[in-house]
Amino acid sequence: MGDIRKFLVILACGFLFAGCESIDSLWPSLTGDDPSGSGTKVQIPPSRAEKSSAPTLGPATTRVVRPAPRVPRAAAAQPSRPATATISPTGTTGTFVGNKVQAMRGDLVKLEKAIAGLNQRMRQARTSTVGSSQLYHNIVAQMTSKLQSGTTPGHPQLLKQWGEAQNQIKAIEGNVSNMNNLSNDVDSQAAMAGYLLDSVRATYTLSGAVDADHERLRALEDEVNRTIVLIDRLLNELSSDINRQTTYVDLERRNLTTLSLAIKNGELYGASLASRAFAQTQILQSAQNGGGPRPGDRPLVIIKFDRPNVPYQQALYNAVSRALERKPDATFDLVAVSPQKGSPARVALNRTAAKRNAQGVLRALSDMGLPNNRIRLSETTSPEAENNEVRLFVR
Repeated sequence: MGDIRKFLVILACGFLFAGCESIDSLWPSLTGDDPSGSGTKVQIPPSRAEKSSAPTLGPATTRVVRPAPRVPRAAAAQPSRPATATISPTGTTGTFVGNKVQAMRGDLVKLEKAIAGLNQRMRQARTSTVGSSQLYHNIVAQMTSKLQSGTTPGHPQLLKQWGEAQNQIKAIEGNVSNMNNLSNDVDSQAAMAGYLLDSVRATYTLSGAVDADHERLRALEDEVNRTIVLIDRLLNELSSDINRQTTYVDLERRNLTTLSLAIKNGELYGASLASRAFAQTQILQSAQNGGGPRPGDRPLVIIKFDRPNVPYQQALYNAVSRALERKPDATFDLVAVSPQKGSPARVALNRTAAKRNAQGVLRALSDMGLPNNRIRLSETTSPEAENNEVRLFVR
């Protein structure tokens, strides 16, 4: 009986332990999903490197894996739009014509830089001339005021000031010489611009070009034309400055000669009589010449600008030389003639081109040594003219 009781006790204990295990299974698990639903906890054991470097073995790290955001179907199915192609005026298409356009554009950039440098030189010469003129007139004013109030003959201070005024006139004369050299440099750049424009126009006839090449050619032609306008303006300003400063230097040299006589005698006389006579001669010539050529007058020279780079200089020089041999005090009328045909816009363009041609002829006459005060410039239109012309009349 004792053995049966021991067996029953052991069997009862076994049932009791089995009941405890089933009770434990009824408690909630602490290693399940996150109740917030924001992610899933995944047990990541430490790596071998972490085990080797960590001084102690801590709990395993956890990583929260979140679901990837969903992409809307409409956004995912929308195709990408291709970029709009634009034609750059400075690019190249890879064709022979495109490469030639690119090379000519490089020449234009060099030309523009050269013109900018020449323009800067002209501004510097003008600034120097203005500074010398101001100093000159300040010195002359001091001498004049001293002579007007009366002084001793041959005053040493006045003689020193007269020498300073003479140096300022020499400085202005040096600026005139620099302007002449500058004008020659601008002429060479004008020849380069004309050659570049001819090259651009000739490129239109080359084969193997695409539409973008011709678009870039047209843009390049416009830029070259604008550069030519700037060169013409620079040449005109230089020609006016050179003639004006040359006349000014001659006039002030005469005034200094008269002033030196006044310093010698200690008495103020005034402006040079030669300057007054010169100015009076100018007035008389203007009154006698009237308002320009009359109908029926025969021109001495007719220059027809029916093609670019007309070589008229030698013929013009010969005709003006013969006219001055026959009449040394001759004056001239330079008339820009444009055809009176076509639309109003075409007539206006022809008039502008004719004026530009006449200014070029005027510069050529100035370079030949003919003073600007003996040339009168005007412009008109003619129904008989086929092309732009420049006519020179003798008075």
